[in-house]
Amino acid sequence: MADSALALIEKFRGKKICVVGDIIADVYIYAMPYKLSREAPVVVVKYEEEKLYPGSAGNTINNLLALGAHVYPLGCVGKDEIGRSLITYFSQHKNIDMHGLLQHDGKTVTKTRILAGDTHTTKQQVIRIDREETGMTPDYLKTVLKERLVAIGHEMDGFVFSDYEYGLIDNEIIEYGKVMAKDKAVVGDSRFNLTRFSGFTMITPNESEAYALAGLEPRRDVNDVGKKIMSLMDLRALLITRGNKGMSLFVKGGETHHIPISGSDEIADVTGAGDTVAAVVALSLASGADFLTACQIANHAGGIVVMKRGTAVVAPDELRRAIEQYG
Repeated sequence: MADSALALIEKFRGKKICVVGDIIADVYIYAMPYKLSREAPVVVVKYEEEKLYPGSAGNTINNLLALGAHVYPLGCVGKDEIGRSLITYFSQHKNIDMHGLLQHDGKTVTKTRILAGDTHTTKQQVIRIDREETGMTPDYLKTVLKERLVAIGHEMDGFVFSDYEYGLIDNEIIEYGKVMAKDKAVVGDSRFNLTRFSGFTMITPNESEAYALAGLEPRRDVNDVGKKIMSLMDLRALLITRGNKGMSLFVKGGETHHIPISGSDEIADVTGAGDTVAAVVALSLASGADFLTACQIANHAGGIVVMKRGTAVVAPDELRRAIEQYG
């Protein structure tokens, strides 16, 4: 199994993956606490540095690029400074087609995290500030993106639909995904309203999203949850990510696999791990993996990124080492 997974990783390079979804900016501000404020009972922190990473669908794109895929993003950012920074960031990659990365007149959705700690300690997140504009994608840009999706769709090896409900992915786009799922790998990743992805190849909810989708109480066994979702939705497979409990894979026809966590269960940061899993599953399926192998590889990828601080990606060499170490 390990040998076949390692061989599969070699097939990642050059695979054409289209990522349709909401691209946001993850901003990390690092600071050092150094006194108490005289204005309020709070700690004053001194600014040290600031870093910008692509988040949500942008993180999915970033992970695919890191693994050697050729990525075709379909999404929007604002014409603000942060939006321009994301455009510049992605433009530096040679394996990305920028024709479907558009700008609108609004603000880029941004999640700013302030992390504080002393020089010799791990900085901890103390607050997150979200700047959001729901329904922000103008109709004319949606039309352009749909036309682009139809134009390139048949050339793609796989798709990821990353929906954070910021107004990009509508029913027309989803219906096209269902058409593509008849003979290509189409993976749906969404925080909300996952039932819209019925007809996709597979979806990758986390545990809380899966329980909500199934309409079951958290005390119910995950097997009941998976079976309920598979009965409700037209899917070939369902992958439920479960944090330090690993993953549970349900395959159409009754197969169920519980995949133990890869690596340590001392998780550093789960930010963006779901994006990584969706990216690796789609890329593995597009490279010829069966569902179990694809999810095992994605499990290793998830185990790697949760040990990193912030929005992170996994490299092919890291995946190989994890497979060789944990099997």
